[in-house]
Amino acid sequence: MADDPITRLLGSARKLEIMQPWPRLEVDRSTWMAIGQHLGGGAGDLLSLWAEAGFVHLALRAAGLDHPCVLSLTIEHNAFPSVGQFHPPAIRLERAIQDLYGFIAEGAADTRPWLDHGAWGISAPLGRQTPAARRDPADYKFLPVKGSGLHQIPVGPIHAGIIEPGHFRFSVNGEIVARLEQRLGYVHKGIDGLLAGCDIDQGARVAARISGDSTVAYSFAYACAAEAALGIEVPPRARLLRGIMAELERVANHLGDIGAICNDASFVLAHAHCGILREQILASCDRAFGHRLMMDRVLPGGVATDLSRKAAADIVATLDGVAPRFAKIVSLYDETPSLQDRTCTTGIVDRSLAARWAAGGYVGRASGRNFDTRRDLPYPPYDGASLEIPVFERGDVDARVWVRIKEVEASIKLLKKWLAELPEGPVRIPLPPQSAPREGIALVEAFRGDVLIWMRIEGGKVMRAHARDASWFQWPLLEFAINGNIVADFPLCNKSFNCSYSGHDL
Repeated sequence: MADDPITRLLGSARKLEIMQPWPRLEVDRSTWMAIGQHLGGGAGDLLSLWAEAGFVHLALRAAGLDHPCVLSLTIEHNAFPSVGQFHPPAIRLERAIQDLYGFIAEGAADTRPWLDHGAWGISAPLGRQTPAARRDPADYKFLPVKGSGLHQIPVGPIHAGIIEPGHFRFSVNGEIVARLEQRLGYVHKGIDGLLAGCDIDQGARVAARISGDSTVAYSFAYACAAEAALGIEVPPRARLLRGIMAELERVANHLGDIGAICNDASFVLAHAHCGILREQILASCDRAFGHRLMMDRVLPGGVATDLSRKAAADIVATLDGVAPRFAKIVSLYDETPSLQDRTCTTGIVDRSLAARWAAGGYVGRASGRNFDTRRDLPYPPYDGASLEIPVFERGDVDARVWVRIKEVEASIKLLKKWLAELPEGPVRIPLPPQSAPREGIALVEAFRGDVLIWMRIEGGKVMRAHARDASWFQWPLLEFAINGNIVADFPLCNKSFNCSYSGHDL
């Protein structure tokens, strides 16, 4: 391990053997605070922050560590030192911990409710479950904005399109956005609570519904975490089938996003054609796996549905039909000046911000953050794959489009290779009996970035679990991206991010 500050701090921490494949380490309050300071100084990436009864956990990645790790701190007097006071990406996660468990982040700059909109009738539903008076959901103190000529424009939570709810409060000077503040949490479903007490297969169904457009990725992460906890490896055929489903999900979503971005720039033709191509991919998924979104097809131990030779050939034929038509759309996008005028230099995310927030997916890679879980923390079947990871520096809407374009092209190549190499054999193995507590954690690359799932299993049941969507670290960057742009460019910036409300709100 390299001699970096985080590695030195964790050198004497006690390792708990209960978790795989990353180490989980017990730390004291001073070490916890020092880790927060070093994260704030750029010494590592915050991967997630969550709680359970009596503990708070922090997952991180640092250059000097052989693997990412999870740090655990015992809660004292219903509180823990705030990481967010040093490292802003932790702020919203700490607010969620306060809402769900009632634990106070000491020293936090922002202690406003985040997921709790006052409609639960209790406080800390996963903690002490104290009765609480209901309050007006609109009673929320947005941060004050002062300045000559400023006025506010509230948007949402209900929008004109068929999309999920979120509130956006714009402070503007004329048409120029001076600041945007988001309010989310409207589609909180209680995922952490729903997972607790499930048997392993029931938990897989919950995980598959965290964010429907990433159902394969969440199922994949859940399965990998469960398999790590149980110490099992899935058959080779199942590994490739998982990768095939994950890349088909990526292609379908990127096609939809590229078309939607063009639509928000009033280039409806590209939107229509991308919609047709996306539909062809989804229809092929339905024929191959029995479900357009491939929901509930990735399970702990393998996959639920095998792929026939005829279905594999059908996917290849679909990809062969999509690729040349997509290339024409790309040329049209690149050669339309009015479209370039809308997307180039619009909604810029600075490279330093992408690095500080450890922004995943096309948001990070469009701003120079060269990270992809499939390559940098590889898992089957990506551990043996040669991946093309597109990275751009401009950080604007156009760069986020181009990351998607290049990923579609790379995924089509990878899919055709895997479909040609698909080995024979079983697609699922039975889960072994298990009684002692075991923990597993996994990081999987969804189409919009890395998703994390941690779980504790005992007696065949999920005793505690936590899921973190890439959107947790992307939504805040949208607030930066729109600053200095005109209000009319917000839909374009927002669509270029395409953050998940459902995956974030949990």
